[in-house]
Amino acid sequence: MIEELHHIQIAMPKGREDDARGFYCKTLGFDEVKKPKELRGRGGVWFQSQNVHLHLGVENPFSPAKKAHPGFKVSSLDHAIAHLKASGVEFRTDIDLPNIKRIYVNDPFGNRIELLEVTTT
Repeated sequence: MIEELHHIQIAMPKGREDDARGFYCKTLGFDEVKKPKELRGRGGVWFQSQNVHLHLGVENPFSPAKKAHPGFKVSSLDHAIAHLKASGVEFRTDIDLPNIKRIYVNDPFGNRIELLEVTTT
């Protein structure tokens, strides 16, 4: 029945689209995707990075996702960490899993985001 993941949607507070752009474009390297005109009046913003489609939709009242989260694969977690440090973005480590090194960051709204590297050791 399900063929593939089309997109991930997480929530954001109303009127904070510029904060979303700053974090997801400048910090995580996503490109903004223009929303269909039928949806623009709802607020929120859409992003894409290679084959990952991320939608941020306005939720009122807003409550950040502190446990549920997207996990974004990176080519080098060390490079991602260096970039986060240079950008002044705090992150949390967690125990590594077999063949996965990972950290967590919060977006500007408190949503949990996992960055992970798949390893061969």
